[in-house]
Amino acid sequence: MTEASSAHIIRLASGRLALAGGLALAVAMGIGRFAYTPLLPVMIEEGRLSVATGGAIASIHFLGYGLGAFAAIHLPPDPKRVLVISLVGISAATLGMAFTAALAWWYVMRFIAGMLSAFVLVTVGSAIVKELAINSRADAQGLVFSGVGAGIACVGLGALALMHNGYPATLGWMAYGCVALVATIAIGVILIDHPWTPLPTSATRNAGSTKFPRALVWAYGAAGLGYVIPATYLPTMAHAVVPDPLVFGWGWPVFGLAAFASTFVAAVLARHMSNRSIWAGSQLLLSAGLVLPALAPGLPAILLSALAVGGTFMVITMAGLKEAHRLSGGNAQRPVAILTTAFATGQMIGPGLAGWVHATTHSLATVLAATSALLFVTAIWIMLPIADEETSLS
Repeated sequence: MTEASSAHIIRLASGRLALAGGLALAVAMGIGRFAYTPLLPVMIEEGRLSVATGGAIASIHFLGYGLGAFAAIHLPPDPKRVLVISLVGISAATLGMAFTAALAWWYVMRFIAGMLSAFVLVTVGSAIVKELAINSRADAQGLVFSGVGAGIACVGLGALALMHNGYPATLGWMAYGCVALVATIAIGVILIDHPWTPLPTSATRNAGSTKFPRALVWAYGAAGLGYVIPATYLPTMAHAVVPDPLVFGWGWPVFGLAAFASTFVAAVLARHMSNRSIWAGSQLLLSAGLVLPALAPGLPAILLSALAVGGTFMVITMAGLKEAHRLSGGNAQRPVAILTTAFATGQMIGPGLAGWVHATTHSLATVLAATSALLFVTAIWIMLPIADEETSLS
């Protein structure tokens, strides 16, 4: 086999791997984590949930995500098995939301979906990102992470059609679960012959560095808290301003499309800027987007917020995971899991806190402004020399 043909085979295999990674994130994030957001105003309108109860369910989901991220440190060293089993579970938990309106059942289904979503993100963020880097296809990482935005946009457009035709949220859960299952089968077919580099064993992971910059952990957690409030309540906020679903329903697709495009922009920026510079700039833009609806309540501000938040949260995710790879020398599963745990902790706090503030003040302005300030401070922090002070990952 010539060197050119060998390179061509590696390039094709990497392209299929990136496609599978993008589909996996579309299922795990676009459906497993974010199908809830555009269906929340429908469930509230149907009388099944209040804003506060909706926030509580979202927090339970993110508790599952956080525990899943922490447990992902100990995942078996077989990326394909982890991905397929997790994605089947996410599909089942999504379908499970349609079976009954019992809150206890919804708590369990959303918890399971959150935990398994974390398994998928950590596996993609460590194994697939590593494979692409080994094969000199770091340019394809944008395709992998664009799956999140593509999934969100498709779910948002589906919810828009659902609301326009007056269908119940139950139908949405059934449709999303079936789509997730079909995509999971496609991922299994794409990866069936892929020659994986196994993930590190527990002994190998523990042999690596147990130190990581404290500022990055805190900033990543702040980003999780900051983006999750609009990511949970954006359609609900828009619904409160304009009740017509053909108007307010565009908030979530806009969010998803911004997330989709941002990953390709970030891949271009990475050729000229450091991971931390991209991260800090995105976090500052996220801070601005978060405070917009608080400063100027109304649909234009909400849509601009959707663009700003949707266009930055995946860039922060990409930059953070790539920085974890850079600092760990390639043995990144442990730091990726720790960063994801910090992100999930912020996500777990956000919806419940916002729901409580809304129940108390009938507004989200206070929590949006306070979280925006936290994002601003942590964005500056990660660019300062003191940001390299390390904390234990053990």
